[in-house]
Amino acid sequence: MGKKIKVLAVDDHRLVREGLINLLRIHPDIDVVGDASDGDEAVAKARTLDPDVILMDISMPGMNGITATKLIKKEMPRIKVIMLTMLDQEGYVYEAVKSGATGYLLKNTGLEELVKAIKEVLKGGATLHAEAQAQLLKEYVFMARKNQDTYGLSDREIEVLQLLADGMSNKEIAGSLFISTQTVKTHIAHIFDKLGVSDRTEAVAAALRRGLVT
Repeated sequence: MGKKIKVLAVDDHRLVREGLINLLRIHPDIDVVGDASDGDEAVAKARTLDPDVILMDISMPGMNGITATKLIKKEMPRIKVIMLTMLDQEGYVYEAVKSGATGYLLKNTGLEELVKAIKEVLKGGATLHAEAQAQLLKEYVFMARKNQDTYGLSDREIEVLQLLADGMSNKEIAGSLFISTQTVKTHIAHIFDKLGVSDRTEAVAAALRRGLVT
């Protein structure tokens, strides 16, 4: 038998956590090296126990699972994180993936499927239950459309563009937004590039045509 996979279980409900640990210990390939009851403890245990995979709950008191995952992946990128949760709502899947998690499963996932997911993420893959895949695709489509609708302009750049349309000078824009004139110039340069224009008049005209300003 090869080296066992070190797993850290994180859940704020003790009975759920213990049930998960007892389930995983049945499998010969898994070594549950520890457990944690919240995000802060998860980060601390990740540092000391160096698990291969963390099974992370999302909704916990104090630091939640998504924030904990961000911290763990930033400091210890080798560790893989699978979100294991009862939550099956829009937004959570996208935030989990953004945080660095490579898996998203529900707590009613069976042992064999769970172990398969653990092995998959260790190989560099990702694992999402079917409904999570659909939610993630929906969220990515929404974000793509949002970026397309604004032509990649940031919220601040759209603010600057609106003030340009209002006829303000760089100095007036800087005063209105409490930023330096150099920062205004940088924003305007980015606006020109993203809209494919070369001066303020063209930028305002393009923005009006595309409904970016009023």
